[in-house]
Amino acid sequence: MEITVIKSEYVTSAVSRKTCPEEPLPEIVFVGRSNVGKSSLINSLTNRKSLARTSGTPGKTQTINFFRVELKLDDTSRAFYLVDLPGYGYAKTSKTNRRLWAKFIDEYLSSRRDIRFVCQLIDMRHPPQDSDMKSFADLVEKNLPVLIVATKSDKLGKTVRQKHLTAIQNALGVDEQSVLPYSSVKNEGRSDLLDVIANALVE
Repeated sequence: MEITVIKSEYVTSAVSRKTCPEEPLPEIVFVGRSNVGKSSLINSLTNRKSLARTSGTPGKTQTINFFRVELKLDDTSRAFYLVDLPGYGYAKTSKTNRRLWAKFIDEYLSSRRDIRFVCQLIDMRHPPQDSDMKSFADLVEKNLPVLIVATKSDKLGKTVRQKHLTAIQNALGVDEQSVLPYSSVKNEGRSDLLDVIANALVE
């Protein structure tokens, strides 16, 4: 299947269930620790330089951001929401705010009926941290399909990379097919991720 991104646009930043978009589209959700490279990956995937704002400051994304993306799949086109959740594990804000975000994120993941799967981003250079493990366990508990996207793959040599990928698989108890290496700098893994998304949209 030939897959092309024909359109991508920012739609809204939601701060409650009421402010989430109403258009019933499939949703592909991105979660990960602050500074794991979610914005860079979204820009790489959509082939846009600044669709999602990147920042050197962890915890910058403090809302649920919806991007509407349209793919051309051979002779048809399919639209979906790419949903960027606030990074977990770090935030320059009060405990009260963090609790509110956690509640809202939990509500979103539990109540949205059109989530096809969740991409959980983990920095390939490090083993999964406690917050990664907890987030993964929460997603599994909610019966949401999870694809682990191992980011920053360009930072490691081939031999070390395989070792780190295996460490991620073992820590989370998933098979090789459930972990996708990705480099936003080199667009490595982009076509594979688009394939997974396209298959989820046509199922």
